[in-house]
Amino acid sequence: MGKLWEVNDPEINLSIVDLGLVYGVEVEEGMVTVTMTLTSPGCPLGPVIRGEAYAKLKQLPGVKDVDVNIVWSPPWDPRTMASEDVKMSLGIW
Repeated sequence: MGKLWEVNDPEINLSIVDLGLVYGVEVEEGMVTVTMTLTSPGCPLGPVIRGEAYAKLKQLPGVKDVDVNIVWSPPWDPRTMASEDVKMSLGIW
């Protein structure tokens, strides 16, 4: 998930990995499949985040293609999914 740490949610300016938005990454024969969510179903910058995740992973050697799947289950909950640093940044105790 190294490259995904470089992808920030533009509204919050925090890494999608630290926010807990990335649920999984699978690699098989050069195909990378990312399963992730967004902070809300109506997130207006969803296409930007998805595109940046695709672009970052496509740069990696040996990656032939990337599929970024956006899912809504389980729903994102920063209280349980975000890193401790992000919780502090967002004021979640």
